Amino acid sequence: MDEWDIAQHWSKVRAAVPAEVQVIAVSKTKPISAVETAYAAGARSFGENRVQELVGKHEALTHPETGQLADYPDLSWHQIGTLQKNKVKYIAPFVGLIHAVDQTTLLDEIDKRAAANGRKISVLLQLHIAQESSKFGLSESELTALLGDVDSGHWPHVEIKGLMGMATFTEDHIQVGREFQSLRKLYDQFRDPFGWDTLSMGMSGDWQIAVDNGSNMVRIGSSIFGHR
Repeated sequence: MDEWDIAQHWSKVRAAVPAEVQVIAVSKTKPISAVETAYAAGARSFGENRVQELVGKHEALTHPETGQLADYPDLSWHQIGTLQKNKVKYIAPFVGLIHAVDQTTLLDEIDKRAAANGRKISVLLQLHIAQESSKFGLSESELTALLGDVDSGHWPHVEIKGLMGMATFTEDHIQVGREFQSLRKLYDQFRDPFGWDTLSMGMSGDWQIAVDNGSNMVRIGSSIFGHR
């Protein structure tokens, strides 16, 4: 079997996904060499779902004297998995975007750690749009209540960039499209009042449906790095 060519597959993905849609290269479980190869090919945003792995990869690419990503100046790390409050402190100094935020207590912790690091941390709010109970996310009523708190000045060190959601894992493309449409509707409703610019929907198996329904950020893993 031929060796998987990460650079070639990144180029294929980037050519297929519309230029205005940001591609998050999901590098979870892959070695640091895979991140380096994808970066050299043009990838700049990388998604990890385990904090320990994310911190390890960040440290591996960080210059020991300056503490900066000297050879990777525009690399951005995305925390895409479920994030426990007690682990926020480990990624707060450097994370580019935290996806999947669906609890006010998590926002409390992110705000606290962002303030301690003298920065604002960008996040996406996760909505529950799938029929699967195993998927996480806010309900529409919970989102409305949370945004009321945002409007009142809560979490000044957090910048909410928009919404994200995961559709049901099914071959029924009509259902997947309907779920993505429901998230797009909420995004459009609150985008202008809150200055949002990111609607994250779609992964390797359903990104085309997501983009057709307004997604401007997709999370692609296996199509770039191969199956895990």
